[in-house]
Parts: sequence; C-alpha cells; structure tokens
Amino acid sequence: MLESFMITFREGLEALLIVGVILGYLVQTNRVYVNKYVYAGVGLGILGSLLAAVTFNILAIEFEGRNEALFEGVVMLLAALVLTSMIIWMLKESSNISANIRKNVDSKTEYGLMGLAFVSVFREGIETVLFMGAAAMNTETSTVLYGGLLGLATSAVIAYLVFKSSYHLNLGMFFNLTSVFLILFAAGLTAHGIHELQEAALIPVFNEHLWDINHILSENGIAGSLLKSLFGYNGNPSLLEVVSYIGYYVALGIGIKGLNSKSKTGTVQTT
Repeated sequence: MLESFMITFREGLEALLIVGVILGYLVQTNRVYVNKYVYAGVGLGILGSLLAAVTFNILAIEFEGRNEALFEGVVMLLAALVLTSMIIWMLKESSNISANIRKNVDSKTEYGLMGLAFVSVFREGIETVLFMGAAAMNTETSTVLYGGLLGLATSAVIAYLVFKSSYHLNLGMFFNLTSVFLILFAAGLTAHGIHELQEAALIPVFNEHLWDINHILSENGIAGSLLKSLFGYNGNPSLLEVVSYIGYYVALGIGIKGLNSKSKTGTVQTT
C-alpha cells in the first residue's frame, strides 16, 4: 500500500503542480480566457491515462504461466527504465522547472496550451499506470488500489493548499527528496524483473540462491513483504538478481555524475 501511495502521491502532485503553475501564470499575464483549453488538455490526459490502465489490465489478464512471468519481468524492467529516466530529468530540471514551464506557456497558442496540459497529465498518468502495474505484481490488487487512491487524494489536498495559501512549495527540493524513494523502488524493480525473466527461463540462473536469510527475515512475513513490495527484497536472491541490483546503482551513479559534469561544463562556458 505504501509504494502505491508514494507513486500516485508523487505523480499526482507533480501533474497538479505543473497544471497549477500554468493556470497561475495565465492569471498573472491576464490570459485567463484560455483556461478552458488547459482544462480540456487535462481532461484528455486523464481519459488517455484511464484507457492505458484498461489496456494494461486486459493484457495482464491474458497471460498465464511462463508468459505471465515474461510479461511481469518485461513490465518491471520497463517501469524501472522509465522511472530512472524521469529521475534523471527531474534532477536536471529541478532548479528551474517553474521558469521552464512559464517559458513554455509564453510560446504556446491556445491549442498549444491544451497540448502542454495534455502531455503533462498523460505523461504522469502513463508512468502511474506502469508503476502501479509493476507494484500490483508484488501486492494484492485491492491494497495497491486503496493506496493509490489515498495518494491521489493527498496530492490533490496539498496542491490545493499550496496554491490557495501564501506558502510556495519548493518544487526542486520536493522532487529531489522523493527521487530518493523512487531510486530505491526502481532498483528493486530491476532485480525483481530479472527474477521474473529467470522464472520464464529467458535468461540463465547461474547461481539460484546466492544466500538465504528467509529464516531471519522472511519475504513472506510482514516486514519482509513490505520490503519486497517497496524495494524488491528477496531473502534468497540469485546471483544475477544481486548483480543487477548493485549494477543499477552503479549505472545510475555514472549517469548522474555525467549529468553533473555537463552542468558544470555548461556553467563554465556561459560565464
């Protein structure tokens, strides 16, 4: 439940804040007459996300046995890839995300604003569908659903309070803090995705159980189940699961280091 709450809370708040920044900037620039185009884009984004969720569930129901393990493995790895790209993008844009949104608004026509709102909502919706689908493979569907609805409700309340009060949320700090949780979640998805592909016999196992600590912290217990659903915990992982889990952090670290190097280089060139 916690992982689905965090996913929808983050994605929902991100979409609401972006749309809120767009609407707020339109008020500042006396362009409230185009708000209807923004609302239309939001509605289309929500509709597209719901259609994607229905399609995902239909596909998931159709698979059984080896094909089910293959489908789950691919979805988990794809979710980890999308999640990681989002994290890196947020780390890159977190310092000036509001300014970039306003710049986009200035350059858009009415239908361009509708498209901007649609993309903002639909992108978060697709990510939510993908991440929730991956989370549901480790947890009961009802638990994931309740956590997801609670996360959306919480994000809506916070977004409302942010834009109705004098308090202004630091978007950069918010995205950086929640990215820590999402990195751990993505690493777990990567390892669990490898596990499912091994179950489907698509990739070799090599060493089936590198260690076994289920007698200390069982993945079927309360704490173990929580760690499994949140971070992909496995009490008796295979060699490739461990390698992929560690390798994820190494690859992410290299990517972030390269991102920081480019940022420093750009700063030096512009000064």
